Amino acid sequence: MTTDRPWLQPGDPAPAFALPAINREGTVSIEDYRGRTPLLLGLYRGLHCPFCRRQLVQLSTTQEKLKAVGAETLAVVNTPVERARLYFKLRPARVLLAADAEASVHRAFGVPAFIPVEDPTTARWPWRATMEQFRASLINPTGELPKPLNGFEANDTLNQMDRFEPTEEDKRIFNAHGSQLVGHFLIDRRGIVRWAHVEAGARMTDIGQFPSDEELLAAARALPA
Repeated sequence: MTTDRPWLQPGDPAPAFALPAINREGTVSIEDYRGRTPLLLGLYRGLHCPFCRRQLVQLSTTQEKLKAVGAETLAVVNTPVERARLYFKLRPARVLLAADAEASVHRAFGVPAFIPVEDPTTARWPWRATMEQFRASLINPTGELPKPLNGFEANDTLNQMDRFEPTEEDKRIFNAHGSQLVGHFLIDRRGIVRWAHVEAGARMTDIGQFPSDEELLAAARALPA
C-alpha cells in the first residue's frame, strides 16, 4: 500500500496471514477463525512500547468480555518470536499472541507508520510528520506521567517507571519500526473487516490512546449474524 492510502475499512476483506505463536506452539493464521468466529485483531508495536505492554495486559480481561458476545481475540506484537517468548514467559498473558518482527501484518492492513520529513508543508499526519511536530505533541494517555510529554519522553519515562530495560532486539525493532501506529480490526466470520480503529488516526495527540472495552463490545455486538 502507498503511504497515503487509508487503512482497511469496514467492508474490506481481511488479508490472509500466518505468524508464529508466542504463548503456544505452532502458528496462528486468520484462517483459523474464518467460518468459525468473529475476531478482534490488535496490531501492536514491539515490547519497547509501554502503552502496548499495558494494553496487552488489559486485553486478557477484554477478551473474556468479547467471548461472552461470541468473538475471539488475537494480538500481534512487532517483536521477534524468541524475544517475545522470553518476555511473556516471565509475564504471562492470557490473550493469544503472535510475533511479527517485520510488522508485515500492520502493512497488510494499512496501519500507518509515519515517515519523518524535513519540510512541514509535506507533512500529512498520520503518514508524514516533522520531528519538530512530533516533539511538540504532548501526551499523557494513561495519566501516569507527571505531566504531558512528547512520545519519545513519555516512552522513556514509563519504561523507567516499569524498570523495563530494552534488549538489543528491542532497540533494533524500535529503530526499524518506532513510528509504527497501532491498529484494531474486528473481522467477521467470513473474513470481512466490520470495524476499524487506528491509534492517533486523526490527531497526533491521541498517540497511546486505544479503544475502550465499551467501544470494542459495542462493535462486536453490532456484527451481522
